[in-house]
This record gives sequence, structure tokens and C-alpha cells, in this order.
Amino acid sequence: MDIELGKDGYPIFTPEMKKTHTILIPMMLPIHFEILISVFGQYGYKCEVMKNESRAVVDEGLKNVHNDTCYPALLCIGQFMDALKSGKYDVNKVALMLPQTGGGCRASNYIYLLRKALKDTFPQVPVISLNFIGLEKNPRNGWHMSMPELVKALYGMMYADMLMTLYNQCRSAELIKGSSKKLLDRWIRRVITLLKTKDFMNTKKYYVRMLDDFAKIERSSVPRIKVGIVGEIYVKFSPLGNNHLEDFLISEGCEPVVPSLMEFILYYLSNKLTDVEIYGKHTKLTPIFRMFYKNFLKQEKETIKLMEQHGHFTPPHDFEHLKASVQQYIGLGVNMGEGWLIPAEMGALVESGIENVICTQPFGCLPNHIIAKGMSRAVKEHYPNANIIAIDYDPGATRVNQENRIKLMLANARASQG
Repeated sequence: MDIELGKDGYPIFTPEMKKTHTILIPMMLPIHFEILISVFGQYGYKCEVMKNESRAVVDEGLKNVHNDTCYPALLCIGQFMDALKSGKYDVNKVALMLPQTGGGCRASNYIYLLRKALKDTFPQVPVISLNFIGLEKNPRNGWHMSMPELVKALYGMMYADMLMTLYNQCRSAELIKGSSKKLLDRWIRRVITLLKTKDFMNTKKYYVRMLDDFAKIERSSVPRIKVGIVGEIYVKFSPLGNNHLEDFLISEGCEPVVPSLMEFILYYLSNKLTDVEIYGKHTKLTPIFRMFYKNFLKQEKETIKLMEQHGHFTPPHDFEHLKASVQQYIGLGVNMGEGWLIPAEMGALVESGIENVICTQPFGCLPNHIIAKGMSRAVKEHYPNANIIAIDYDPGATRVNQENRIKLMLANARASQG
């Protein structure tokens, strides 16, 4: 088959491929990505989120990227290469997609590492950059995200956030094993159907129905230790990246508390506006960033109010409070990678009574190591009861050692409770 190359000499995803190719996406947020690919499907794209998690994923990553590369890049590229070599896909009719924020994090460079890895073994496979700031400009680009599609995808992420929050709060205490997962799956199907209608922006109506349904799940009244999970975005959310950390905490009788994806989106949008205020970096996208920021901030406040009125579940953090309170530790101009968001989430969790916090640290993520480890001390000084530990995730770290460190943290938490 003829391969159309871009200016950089690598194959591009052309408009014709939309009808013939399957687009593979690395796993990060199981609930969110299932809903996201359904939105892409409405616009004619055939997408699949990869679920391969064997040791071969890590081995392929080590083979195809330099061992100094950060762990999330190694896993994403390893997952792609393992999938292509599995025989499951026609490599002449498959494309790969990588989400990119465009920040200073090396995640913005994964795409070049992936293309280099493909060059010798799968030179015909195109790579698509999923970004909203025009990182890759090509007149023959077959991937196009219109404003309606973007809005629908973002609303899908908000519904997924609510489902993730309710699911985690229910499954750790459910009396009928599997009841939370059964309800979650039912609601994912409902949201996918909802996003095909014009009513998807009526979040309040559907949030109330979600809250009512999850409140009906029979739960134990025995108090459970709540454990917050913060850190680099991929390892914080990805079961592959953090060795199924949430499942492990539940097996230990704890309730995992994971900040919402919308919190990261608001952080990203806020940083774009902060860059204008501090550095004068005004672009043609600045008004769009400001519009989305105000809209999603309003949505978050309405969600918090709704959950407080409902009374059965703990709402997410108020982003404006996060932003204001973190400035006692660090300035808002420190926004490389997850930047100030990590100490902000640590502080907000401890302030709300969740004193046990795990900071997921992937190998090679410099902003995470510098800011997270550096600022955890400042958070502990402000909140002496904070029980914060950093868990390193890298190709050489064993799951047993990671879980043993978490067990020690939990032993200290139980001892402090008397």
C-alpha cells in the first residue's frame, strides 16, 4: 500500500484511513476512555483502548526507548509495540494515538520516541497526536476534532469523573460483592447513549440519578481508612502504571480517594491564564481557554453543591480553594508538569481529613520528583498528622516492595487511630 509521509518523513493518518484503520489508544483511565472512544465513534473513528498488561509491555518499552526515558513513556510505547506484535491487528490497517498536553513535560515528546520505535519494524503505521493546541499541523491530517466533538468529549469526562468518584466510594464498602461494578457498567452504557442525544449538557439531572442509584447500594457502616492518591497524571490514574493501586487499597480494607480528571483539566486551563498574567503569553487560544475555564469551574461548583445536598457521598475538592490554599507552599507560576497541583491536592486531602496520602512517582518524571517530594515536607509541617509517602514506579521496582511500603503506611495509620 502507498504510505503518505509528512514533512518529518513519518507516515501520516490521512482522511482515507478514517474508514479503514483501527486507532489504538494506551490505557490510562478505564471509565473515562471507554466513554471517550464512544464519542470518537460517533464521528466515524474506530478506536480501541489497549488492555495488554503483561511483562512483555515493559520489556518492549525497554527495548524501544532509552532506559533514561520516563516510565509513562516506556509503558505507553511498550503497550503499542506489544499490541502490534501480538498478531491481533492488521498492521497495515492500524494507527496509534497519543494524548499530548504540549507542556514542558517529556510527555510532549513521546510521539517522536514512538515514531522512532516504529521506523524499523512497522514503518507503515501512522501516529496521531491528540491535542487541543495545534502541536502538529498537516493539511492532510485525517484526525480532526471539531468544537462540538471537543465539548461532547469534555462532558463525557465530567460524567466519568462522577462515576469514578461514586464507584470508589461504594465498592470499598459494598456488602454484595460486585454490585458497584454492575451498576457502574450500566451507567457507562447510559452515558454513552446520552452523549448521542441533545440532552447531554443537562448534567444536574443525570448526576442526581447517578447519586440516587449508587446510594441504593448496600454498604458497610464500618469506618475505613481513606487513602488519597496524587502524583504524575499517568501513574496516578493508570492501573498499568501503578500496579492496580486502587484495587490493592480496597483489598486492604481502605477507600481510595482519587482526584478528578476535571481537576487536572482546570489546572491546565488555569496555567494558560496564569501564563498570560505573569509572562504576557496571550495567544489566539487565550479567550477559548478562559471560556472553558469559567464554564467548567461553574460546573464543578454545581457538582459540589449537588453532592453536598444529596448527603450520601463526599464531593470533589473546590478548585478555587485548591488554587488559593497552595500558595502558602508554592507559587502558581510553578506549573511544569503537574507542578503546583500535586502539593495542592496533598494539602486539600489532609485538610479534608484524609491524612494518608500516596504520591505516585514514576521514574524520570523530574517535575514530579522535585515538586512532589520537595513540597510534601511543607505540607507535613503545616499538617503534622499528615501521613504522606512517595511510591516509586519504574521497570526495576517490584510490586511486592511497593505494596509492603504501603502496608507499613497503613499500619501507621491504624496505629494513629488507636
